[in-house]
Amino acid sequence: MFGDLFGKLQEAQSKMKESKDRLALITVDGEAGDGAVKVVVTGNREVKSIDIAERLLEKDNKEELEDLMITALNRALKNAENAWESEMKGIAGGMLGPLGGLL
Repeated sequence: MFGDLFGKLQEAQSKMKESKDRLALITVDGEAGDGAVKVVVTGNREVKSIDIAERLLEKDNKEELEDLMITALNRALKNAENAWESEMKGIAGGMLGPLGGLL
């Protein structure tokens, strides 16, 4: 009984690691200000790059830049969260068989 449970736990742990590795390779982005600020993050929510339009680097644009950075980061992180949730549903579905579709 416990051997089977331990085996399933090891399998789940292995699948989680595989998923985390796959998510590290997935990139999603978020934009704000019609592309003036672009942020790229991995499926594991690690920021990979930030691109800022030159016009926003001027002193008078500081507040706009800050607002656009927050918006772009939040959009990218939300997209990463969606990728993560999809990946986790795939794991749960695979482990629970037909019941996984209910998650």
